[in-house]
Amino acid sequence: MSILDSSVGRLDGTPATLGELTGGRPALLVNVASKCGLTPQYAGLERLAEKYDGLAVVGFPCNQFMGQEPGSPEEIAEFCSATYGVTFPLTEKIDVNGEGRHEIYAELTQAADEKGTDGDIQWNFEKFLVSPQGDVVARFSPQVEPEDERIVAAIESALA
Repeated sequence: MSILDSSVGRLDGTPATLGELTGGRPALLVNVASKCGLTPQYAGLERLAEKYDGLAVVGFPCNQFMGQEPGSPEEIAEFCSATYGVTFPLTEKIDVNGEGRHEIYAELTQAADEKGTDGDIQWNFEKFLVSPQGDVVARFSPQVEPEDERIVAAIESALA
């Protein structure tokens, strides 16, 4: 089974698979939060989604890091839309670490970043570039901005 076959609810509660959310395109998968010092990264993620038609960006709200995503689905949707103009899909809140880790993140966390670090998600806004076949192409730490040259180069390579 591919990671793309994994079920996940959309933010509005309707069921989906990761493959449906990515539409057969390379995808940047990011655990997100609305009340984090890194929350302004939503703007860069939205710019990537707008710039690269062939790229899917998917946000996974997560409240596991100091309770920085406390909102209801409606509050999350309103915040992201009104504050950052987010148009890319967001999923229901999930756990990315621990016993309740979502199956998508069980797969993603096996990949190592450029420093060789794999395992648990470090913080909000950790980024994974996934191929159209569901393979993890690259992992980027939360501090790496969405429009960092390393992410852009990986995206452009995946789209080539």
